[in-house]
Amino acid sequence: MPKNSKVTQREQSHEHVTESVADLLAHEEPLDYKSSSLNVGGAAGKKVPQIEVPENDGRPAWNSKLQYILAQVGFSVGLGNVWRFPYLCQKNGGGAYLVPYFILLLIIGIPLFFLELAVGQKIRRGSIGVWNYVCPRLGGIGMSSLMVCGFVGLYYNVIIGWSIFYFFQSFQYPLPWSDCPIRKNGTLAIVEPECDKSSATTYFWYRQTLNTTSTIAESGGLNIKMTLSLLVAWIIVCLAVIKGIASSGKVMYFSSLFPYVVLFCFLVRGLMLKGSVDGIAHMFTPKLEKMLEPQVWREAATQVFFALGLGFGGVIAFSSYNKIDNNCHFDAVLVSVINFLTSILATLVVFAVLGFKANIMNEKCVVENAEKILGYLNSNVLSHDLIPPHVNFSHLTTSDYAEMYGVIKTVKEDSFPLLGLEPCALEDELNKAVQGTGLAFIAFTEAMTHFPASPFWSVMFFFMLINLGLGSMIGTMTGITTPVLDAYKVQKELFTVCCCIIAFLCGLLFVQRSGNYFVTMFDDYSAGLPLTVVVILENLSVAWIYGTKRFMQDLEDMLGFRPYIIYFYLWKYVSPFCLIVLISATVIEMAISPPGYNAWVQELAQERFQSYPPWALAMCFALIAVAMLPLPVVFIARHFNLMSDGSNKLSVSYHKSMMKDISNLEEQDEARFILGGKPGEAPSSGPARKPFLTPGGNKPMDSLSPNISQLQESSPLPC
Repeated sequence: MPKNSKVTQREQSHEHVTESVADLLAHEEPLDYKSSSLNVGGAAGKKVPQIEVPENDGRPAWNSKLQYILAQVGFSVGLGNVWRFPYLCQKNGGGAYLVPYFILLLIIGIPLFFLELAVGQKIRRGSIGVWNYVCPRLGGIGMSSLMVCGFVGLYYNVIIGWSIFYFFQSFQYPLPWSDCPIRKNGTLAIVEPECDKSSATTYFWYRQTLNTTSTIAESGGLNIKMTLSLLVAWIIVCLAVIKGIASSGKVMYFSSLFPYVVLFCFLVRGLMLKGSVDGIAHMFTPKLEKMLEPQVWREAATQVFFALGLGFGGVIAFSSYNKIDNNCHFDAVLVSVINFLTSILATLVVFAVLGFKANIMNEKCVVENAEKILGYLNSNVLSHDLIPPHVNFSHLTTSDYAEMYGVIKTVKEDSFPLLGLEPCALEDELNKAVQGTGLAFIAFTEAMTHFPASPFWSVMFFFMLINLGLGSMIGTMTGITTPVLDAYKVQKELFTVCCCIIAFLCGLLFVQRSGNYFVTMFDDYSAGLPLTVVVILENLSVAWIYGTKRFMQDLEDMLGFRPYIIYFYLWKYVSPFCLIVLISATVIEMAISPPGYNAWVQELAQERFQSYPPWALAMCFALIAVAMLPLPVVFIARHFNLMSDGSNKLSVSYHKSMMKDISNLEEQDEARFILGGKPGEAPSSGPARKPFLTPGGNKPMDSLSPNISQLQESSPLPC
């Protein structure tokens, strides 16, 4: 602080100071943030590392707004848009599912995404630093985010490793999963029984790729192919994170835009395939009765929640590298809309391909059952009179078979089940829901075997998956490294390499032969409930503890315009209510549904649900407990002053006799320094009376009074 400042002069003199801090600051010379001392929690003389003006704090910054937008898009748009959203759309009523999804995107997704962007950009710290500042006792929010990012990163990179393996396997013709392998038994050559019972793509996935065991309790040892693929994935992620946002931002130009090129190519190619229109029509045919089911709304809310990457810390970390006056409201709306449109585009592609696949499988079903009918006709089990005269078995259409099937079923009503005939309805094939890895590594790969130039499309598809996964992984790793680097003075390169090495070693759990089951376990338990709790605490800490009115005023100072009043009510009431309902529904779902996984049974060549053994069940709940443990631990430790609050709030030193009386006001003025108008500006020399926004926008809060006893009544940070 300049030596000739009025505050310093008052400190050096022994005058009795009666002015308010706001009045002092109103006449204060521009404050040198570089030389200002920090006071944690308002304690006098307790200094912590200095903080500089946001423009000059040496923090990395995005080279351009486009790089930043692409980074946020790359983080939020991931594998879930390609295989999770289409599955939920298919399962929950097709076009009818889009209605609850879009409504929840407006009342939960965009407001909370805007909130995370704003706090990250304003406070310019990672998730730990941000929530330490907003409410020190809830500083565990940032630590829980970091824990969840760690758990998710462990198994998410395994999926990238699977995609890398398939990518390299695609450089051959025919594709290795196009036909079942032949087993030679002396002079006799037979099709592999496990493959014959399922399909070529299913066999390649479970047996030749994962070589999976039949239970989670049977480890089976490491899968060398998957271990090497995981190593390659971690090396790529490590290099991208080490290079920092400047280089990773440039990578985003490709990794964020390339998937859209592939999706458009697949959409055009898919629309040219036979039966693609049937798939798209199936998607947009709404089952309106589904909208009345609570389960549909719960799954829509969960998908909105995860699609935008809320609570992971990556959104906050990326936005913390922005300029203080960046229009984060525009960014929130833009990225959310891009995310939604990407999900629609991916769903169109998926349903076009699934429509093509359904037609292929339906034609195969018709041929196989027609051969059965011919056999019954030749053996006089069925009469030729049952066959309509216009039916030609050499050119049998699905409509002809449906007519013939209906006649036989009506006439042979009693003995019909013994014939073993199937209806071969296209609608049944389209209703077969394929989720997650099954969609990407079984359904899509099977459809691509029927494409002309199938290796090319396979290479493009899995390269797209790799890019989608890497964009999300870079954001996830940034959500881990940024808060730690902000809080501790460690070398970024060394810390990142150590994180990746530890993650790879822990990831060996997922590349043993039973690793696929652990991926499912971590996906179900490590993120869902803990992340929902993290986000609701983020919402409550800003809206109810920091104060929605105060936050709205901060946004106006930062953005230069007043946010829409609707955000006040969404942050204050609607979003917390929806999140509480979502948490309750998640807990009820976990209590009702038996914990288990779908195991691949080699003898049956199909999946079968199995319950977790006791040790695995304990592991499931341990994942939830560990991810949420920082929340109560930090709260208790700071409540009893067992650890520093870590808030890093700026404060100004005053006469020792004043410190106790004005500690509450200091916090308010500290916030005005950090959450003020433009970076680097000193407090205005005008009146120190600025109204906080209210929902009506025209009723200011009580202005600051010179009387210290009145100032003590309005402590802005009850944490």
